[in-house]
Amino acid sequence: QLQASGGGVVQTGGSLRLSCAASGRADSSGNMAWLRQAPGKEREFVAAVNWSGGVIYYGDSVKGRVTISRDNAKNTVTLQMNSLKAEDTAVYYCATTPIWDNVSRGPYDYWGQGTLVTVSS
Repeated sequence: QLQASGGGVVQTGGSLRLSCAASGRADSSGNMAWLRQAPGKEREFVAAVNWSGGVIYYGDSVKGRVTISRDNAKNTVTLQMNSLKAEDTAVYYCATTPIWDNVSRGPYDYWGQGTLVTVSS
């Protein structure tokens, strides 16, 4: 229902673009969030965009370095990440929630499978 892609290995300072394609019931869930989890660490909110694309929210650790956008015609949400740091290394997940107040902490109703981002120095 949510398919995340675009992860890979990139050097410090590089860029990656992650995509999340929604289908089925996940397509109509509304608000989309990106979260990440590094080994041994708690899940962290990265960014979220509301159903129309008009409201966006970023986590403090990535603010100014990432841009979230959505294309409802293609049922896709994109996370452009620039100036990547070693501490950005994590598995990145996309998730949906119909309630905007839940975008940073959940609960979420649909999850993607995760895509691994590795930033090497």
